[in-house]
Amino acid sequence: MGCLRASRVFSMGFSSTYRTMSAAAPKLVAVAESRRFMIDCFKAVKVPQAHAEAQADLLVAADHRGHFSHGMNRLEMYINDLAINSTDGAAVPKILKETPATAWVDGLNGLGAVVGNYCMDLAIKKAKTVGVGWVCAKGSNHYGMAGWYAIRAMDQGLVGMSMTNTSPLMAPTRAKEAALGTNPLSLGANATNGDKFLLDMATTAVAVGKIEIQRRKGAPLPDGWAQDPSGGVTNDAELGFSTGCLMPLERIRADLRATRVTASAPWVGHFCRASCPGAQPTSTAR
Repeated sequence: MGCLRASRVFSMGFSSTYRTMSAAAPKLVAVAESRRFMIDCFKAVKVPQAHAEAQADLLVAADHRGHFSHGMNRLEMYINDLAINSTDGAAVPKILKETPATAWVDGLNGLGAVVGNYCMDLAIKKAKTVGVGWVCAKGSNHYGMAGWYAIRAMDQGLVGMSMTNTSPLMAPTRAKEAALGTNPLSLGANATNGDKFLLDMATTAVAVGKIEIQRRKGAPLPDGWAQDPSGGVTNDAELGFSTGCLMPLERIRADLRATRVTASAPWVGHFCRASCPGAQPTSTAR
């Protein structure tokens, strides 16, 4: 049975710290128990069982893969949004317009995992029919780990791509105020002999959740993660979090990538693509 750490969370970039502190046996929580707890939390704010399970599965998967910033770390934010009706936990996405290879979906302000799963499943269905599926959504919420949706396509033997925009959190090159989102993107493909390729990245140096983890641990930020109010680099996790201005992954190129994702997935939206390896374009996929 898989287990999740309950006592401490370690960033993969601090392996020496991990080796020093791992001598003390960490407290572990079984994956099944973590999932049950999160499902109960969602149901407590009137989220239907199926939607609660979808969101919990996403969070558990992030923690289990070591992507702690997008696991249970996000639970409080989701519950708070649901409690004040900022998010509709019962919303069911609907298709606004579609062709054999494309679709535009309205998430109706639903949970991000519910909308994201719906979009990728629709893209997968289209890819299996005409070779490729492109689905964009509007009216959604934080959809968690972008790689979750690429993996969903990979499990069906397809190439998967997923990206989303976010609230402004990144300062464009030489700016001191946030104007672009972290706008993560993911690409996954199966290889031979059981090998797989999965890219899951933000267009900022790190996701904002990584700042939250450092803040919670009382640890400093590495250079190049976040800016202070004057536009300078800060190593203060508290200041970096309160300023809310992350640095681009690679300056000008990151600006362009973030802008491209925003254009692909506007209005707090997501973009999902699934395609059959080696499939040829069809006239219906234009």
